Amino acid sequence: MASVLPCPCNTDMTIHKTAIVDDGAQIGEGTRVWHWVHICGGAKIGERCSFGQNVFVGNKVIIGNNVKVQNNVSVYDNVTLEDDVFCGPSMVFTNVYNPRSAVVRKDEYRDTLVKRGATIGANATIVCGVTIGEYGFIGAGAVINRDVKPYALMAGVPARQIGWMSEYGEKLDLPLSGDGETICPHTGDRYILKNNQLNRIKR
Repeated sequence: MASVLPCPCNTDMTIHKTAIVDDGAQIGEGTRVWHWVHICGGAKIGERCSFGQNVFVGNKVIIGNNVKVQNNVSVYDNVTLEDDVFCGPSMVFTNVYNPRSAVVRKDEYRDTLVKRGATIGANATIVCGVTIGEYGFIGAGAVINRDVKPYALMAGVPARQIGWMSEYGEKLDLPLSGDGETICPHTGDRYILKNNQLNRIKR
């Protein structure tokens, strides 16, 4: 039987009356669960997260702190979202690479990891088995079928890198490859591109 709150002693959360939170689900303080959400009993969810209308969270799912999952997103088994990840409306995760209705492949789920601070735009598709690096930015409608570098801006079907993004969410004035250096005008942080890898240097 589903419970309204996974832990009666934890009142510092919002769970809408239409949501279903199965017994055993772990949900951190300050998390908001809105209309028609279903969170399965094996899910582990951190603090200050937000789950929009019609979201589904599977059993073998780990979600960090301050993660925002917008309307109509299903986070299936074997998906891990680290802290501060943003999942835009109707974006899609998969967990089987070659599904067939007549073939059972539950033992073939591939792990998907979305690292800290990454953004996934509306209607994007993340093919299972990939890692999206820290602060990667996936454009709306993109299809990701390979690993994404930290801070990379990805767009298209299949997606390709078209630039670099700051942690603040602004496109940086840097070449796609080689070496370069720039400063985020919003934060003053310095970004250094070397050997096709971008790193932030705090001011």
